[in-house]
Amino acid sequence: MGWELEDVEKPFVAQLEGLGWTHVGGSLDDPAVTGRGSFAEVVQEAALRERLRAINLRDGEPWLDDTRLAEAVAAITRLGTAKLMEANQKATELLLKGITVDGLAGWDGGRGQTIQYIDWDTPANNRFTVVNQYRVDCPPGYDSGKKFIVPDLVLLVNGIPLVVVECKSPSVPEPLAEAVDQLRRYSNQRKASFEVEDNESNEQLFASVQLLVASSFDAARVGCIGAGLAHYAQWKTVVGPDGRGSEQEVAAALGKSALSEQERLIAGLLAPAQLLDVVRHFMLFMQAGGQTIKTVCRYQQYRAVNRAVTRLRTGQTRLEHGESDQRGGIVWHTQGSGKSLTMVFLVRKLRTDAQLRRFKVIVVTDRKDLQKQLSETATLTGERPEVASSTEGVKALARRKGPGLVFATIQKYRNPELEGDAGEQQEGASPAKAAESQGTYRSSKPFEVLN
Repeated sequence: MGWELEDVEKPFVAQLEGLGWTHVGGSLDDPAVTGRGSFAEVVQEAALRERLRAINLRDGEPWLDDTRLAEAVAAITRLGTAKLMEANQKATELLLKGITVDGLAGWDGGRGQTIQYIDWDTPANNRFTVVNQYRVDCPPGYDSGKKFIVPDLVLLVNGIPLVVVECKSPSVPEPLAEAVDQLRRYSNQRKASFEVEDNESNEQLFASVQLLVASSFDAARVGCIGAGLAHYAQWKTVVGPDGRGSEQEVAAALGKSALSEQERLIAGLLAPAQLLDVVRHFMLFMQAGGQTIKTVCRYQQYRAVNRAVTRLRTGQTRLEHGESDQRGGIVWHTQGSGKSLTMVFLVRKLRTDAQLRRFKVIVVTDRKDLQKQLSETATLTGERPEVASSTEGVKALARRKGPGLVFATIQKYRNPELEGDAGEQQEGASPAKAAESQGTYRSSKPFEVLN
């Protein structure tokens, strides 16, 4: 415990404090120290009420009364489902979309008003707290040998747990495997996987948790609820939501010549703006093998999407530049590296950006099977994809006013006056041959690679 605390946990907390997190030392005896009425509670309800009142304003002034606040707190603390993944999905939806409560007479026609648990657009309006040794009691009837759990670090936003961190000394054998196993034990996933017979935790702590981190300082991995060790991944970028950031700058700020995996993960994923960005735009619930799984983007996808969004925001149009549109770019993907999910993350981020939310997204592929795969995955954006079945269909969908998500094969762009019919390219055909079959095409200066 000594080495773990000194070599891993304390540096973790110190770096978070440098990024704007407030540290609260935990207590195993008094829940009030960590802002709770009892150790059975997982949310800091007083902090949540204070932030709900502060970030949900009417004409710049607080308007939420105790009744409406109680309704919002009850919704996030009493989710009404016994299964952890279902509870997590419900809590995540509340975090992202908010909850509608009764409005006020004389305001907006008395309509119900949506109140948000987190101010996603202005991170500074939220309260970021890291608590070490966050005791949570197990429910009555659980194995008598496990009356409570004590995660090393819990990161809370507005009093709601969003991240749980387990630290292990680098001197122990396989520290990351041990840390992940402990996270699975704390979230009762070993019981869910029939690896043990007894309940081992209070799953309620993890109902709102978005990220799980295992660290031994030199090595660090991040995963989601339900993930095993194989699905925890490194985070290898410090690029932020604005598409900018360098390791040299972060290392210099820490007085280091190079970053450890822990330092890189904290700087690139747990800085307040990054954390809110990832939770809002880069996490998905998906169906796989007949069950729901939760996934978070890989660092390459995060970096590529944010650089693409920055380019769209700041790049010159053809009219402004005088020669060519400067808002394009290339994102390289190897086979199976998640190009369809990168597309989903990009669309999700576009739709929350005031400057870009009305952009129409047109996805062009060279194969029908790829178009089918991508259009099915695209439903995860929350939008209904439209598939163009002809050249005229592409034109009609592109001309339609407002945002949209359109799919077409490159053959739909061919010149109908050219001789021959390229047809649809099948699996295994060369993209270069497909382009050649469409007749001549104009080449231009290569796009900058964004990832």
